[in-house]
Amino acid sequence: MHDEGGPAHQPGSAGEVLGLLRHGRVRTRTELAELTKQSRTTISQRLAVLVGAGLVREADRAASTGGRPSAAFAFDGAAHHVLAVDLGARHATYAVADLDGTVLATTTDPVRVADGPQVVIELVGRRLEELRAGLGLSGRAPRALGIGLPGPVDHTSGRPTSPPIMPGWDGCDVRRVLGERFGCPVFADNDANLLALGERALAYPDVDDLVYVKVATGIGAGIISGGRLLHGAAGAAGDLGHVHSPAAGDRMCRCGNRGCLEALAGGQAVAAALTAQGVPARSSADLTRLVQEGSLPTIQALRAAGRALGDVLSTCIALLNPRVLVLGGEMVAIGEPLLAGVRESVFSRALPLAGRDLRVAVARSGALGGVRGAAHLAIEGALAPAALAALEIPAGDEGRAAG
Repeated sequence: MHDEGGPAHQPGSAGEVLGLLRHGRVRTRTELAELTKQSRTTISQRLAVLVGAGLVREADRAASTGGRPSAAFAFDGAAHHVLAVDLGARHATYAVADLDGTVLATTTDPVRVADGPQVVIELVGRRLEELRAGLGLSGRAPRALGIGLPGPVDHTSGRPTSPPIMPGWDGCDVRRVLGERFGCPVFADNDANLLALGERALAYPDVDDLVYVKVATGIGAGIISGGRLLHGAAGAAGDLGHVHSPAAGDRMCRCGNRGCLEALAGGQAVAAALTAQGVPARSSADLTRLVQEGSLPTIQALRAAGRALGDVLSTCIALLNPRVLVLGGEMVAIGEPLLAGVRESVFSRALPLAGRDLRVAVARSGALGGVRGAAHLAIEGALAPAALAALEIPAGDEGRAAG
């Protein structure tokens, strides 16, 4: 899947050959030549490039019909690693993964993103170095680094753009700072987008139309349509928290507007509203405790938040017609009141054709969903056409390629 919607690998390129070998496939030169419609000489050249880069290895293969073993090749995902970061408003999760997406090590910190990029990025770098050291990888450069940020991210530059819950981060060149530290390309995206990638990879690999909605301090959505992650013109697609919600009335939002969905259904907004009613709450943990204690005002507030969210999502369903609507984040983890409100609105408003086969589900990717998505972003970036084109052997050098 080309999640970024970028160019495909050129026919007969090293990238096309690598794509045919990924995900556990083992193929011979003859099979690769037939699939790519290239000569065996060209395929041998491409394989030499990929073997030299450590991306492909020779693999065991059964003997051919004539009794002579056929040389076969496989993707060597375990030979390299990528770094992944899921940065939230109050947490950061870090991981090291191989090129197959297998998480090799992970850790989590409580973090205040509002402390600013200098403090937070230094912590991110230190934690990633500690993970690499623990795996004995300090002397090996990562192929790439992927990071999810809790706010709008310009898709071209990878910089946060006026993020409401990230004071001091506007325009911060996260990719440059981390790239200089680790000596590898860095790819940044909105955290909800990476959660969508992680959830799809883990739970819905055969679903091409999926919307992942993260409900936490803020509210955002990652949209996969036709198998591709949608960013919009500048990367702002899915910023649901700042869609107008009639249920929010004239409530002031942190973005400066009034009546945003987040001002009613975001975690901080729900807690503040309950506190104003005489039910003290500051965090999702407080809300969870209050629901468990049977607090009627809390249950009602969460149900109302769910209905407001469902109203907005019913519009998304009409526009995008997803097969699966996934709900995740700390507010969803509280339990049934919010979920019941969402389902009530979604299924009462969805038209028969859009709602007939729609599945509304709680996220299954858990606490590692974000870093799995970040690792996926890093892997696809490291193996993108532009990255692999640099490995190609120039014309006229074919004689030096392995036969």
